[in-house]
Amino acid sequence: MDGKIRRAVVSVSDKTGLLELAKGLCALGIEIISTGGTMKALQEQGIPVKSVQEITGFPEIMDGRVKTLHPAIFSGILARRDHPENLQTLESLHLPLIDMIVVNLYPFEEVAASEGASFEEVIENIDIGGPSMLRAAAKNFRDVVVLCSPAQYEKVLHELRENDGVLSFQTRQHLARAVFERTCAYDAAIAAYLRSGEEIATAPTDSTFPEILNLRYKKVSDLRYGENPHQAAAYYISEDCRENSIPRARVLHGKTLSYNNIADLDTAMDCVRDFSEPAAVILKHANPCGLAVAETLVEAYRLARECDSVSAFGGIVGLNRIVDGATASEMSSIFLECVIAPSYTEDALSILTKKKNLRLLQAGEFVPKNPEMFVKSIVGGALVQMRDLGEVKAKDLKVVTKAKPTPEDIEGLLFAWKVVKWVKSNAIVYTTVNATVGIGAGQMSRVDAAELGIKKARCSLTGTYMGSDAFFPFRDAVDVAAKVGIRAIIQPGGSVRDEEVISAADEHGLIMVFTGMRHFRH
Repeated sequence: MDGKIRRAVVSVSDKTGLLELAKGLCALGIEIISTGGTMKALQEQGIPVKSVQEITGFPEIMDGRVKTLHPAIFSGILARRDHPENLQTLESLHLPLIDMIVVNLYPFEEVAASEGASFEEVIENIDIGGPSMLRAAAKNFRDVVVLCSPAQYEKVLHELRENDGVLSFQTRQHLARAVFERTCAYDAAIAAYLRSGEEIATAPTDSTFPEILNLRYKKVSDLRYGENPHQAAAYYISEDCRENSIPRARVLHGKTLSYNNIADLDTAMDCVRDFSEPAAVILKHANPCGLAVAETLVEAYRLARECDSVSAFGGIVGLNRIVDGATASEMSSIFLECVIAPSYTEDALSILTKKKNLRLLQAGEFVPKNPEMFVKSIVGGALVQMRDLGEVKAKDLKVVTKAKPTPEDIEGLLFAWKVVKWVKSNAIVYTTVNATVGIGAGQMSRVDAAELGIKKARCSLTGTYMGSDAFFPFRDAVDVAAKVGIRAIIQPGGSVRDEEVISAADEHGLIMVFTGMRHFRH
């Protein structure tokens, strides 16, 4: 066989580029076989087309559920041209060879994601014949060209015209790989829908986590590099997540986002969404160097910056309110890498866009977070856990010291607890009732984190609150903090030395409350 394409099955849900493709195939002398809506669309434009029924001798049945699922179609696709017995079988049965498959699938993902779509409607958008033809053609890609996306049409037509109706092995293999990537993602979307649908959740004993984990990510872009210039990197969007997120945010201004920008922006956005009051966080290298809430956004930003104004230089800013002119003016006073916020006023944009390299992202109105799986890659595998949405309220706190907290103390302690969740472990934070004043992040021992937070403090720590992401294994961190005048401590509790730690707090006249919840962050 010469590899020339003579016959194509064209059956598409998305008809983008269909007319141009069909005209190009006809001009190359390629016979087109088609079904239902695709055939009608081609016939209306005067393009010669043969129905699948003419090949199969069998009508479409069951409201179109069965039309291409027939040996006459799949034999022509799967026949190996270098196996004489395959060709003899086709000849004896009077079945044609099929050299090209052009199929894109029912829009399952779009229908499943649309509001108000019924369960029956979603199920009917599970394509059966389409994936089957695609996979058959992709398996036999040495002999059959397979197209699964309108984005492929122009390039393939160009190569066919240049090579008298023949495609190279490399192009065929590339197209086949695209098919398996597409059908894999399609099946993963269906599995995810069936797993999450409340209407069919009839097995409450099933594990929260699937036996086979299929993740669907679509590439947004290649990146200049990863964490370091010698690491190649790319940026993907999860097709299963409908929540406000960095991949779904609009980049309004500034240079292209880097790998590290995206990682820090994700943390900044997720962090400020934990607060109902106007909140601002400044991040450097995945750790907050300042976080505050206030009555106004501009005041929250000022307080966050004051925590560590040196580290704030070149930082990533997350804000949970519309950025106004006053806040923009404050931010423009120092060099910042990126800002993420729900949106910006015209005044704010006119100020911030004067900074040529400042990246501005608009995330849209923040919505409640989804309790979804969080996946972390490791060499040779992955770790999967549910997202940390753990929340502690005043009623959940257990006062364990002789000294008792006032309502204002409870407010300050809960603020410290919300903050320490976002600091890399081991983590200690010192705060006022609404702003960080010292942050000790990512230390190998808790007492080192306590001492680092003191060293980083922007002001006296007398009367401040101390938050610890995990329990104190020894009393040493309490003793260190007491020397600088802290007033109260919030920590999970649960150490075998809790009594020793509580006694230390009592010796110093400190307030200590337990949350019963840990917030490690690695």
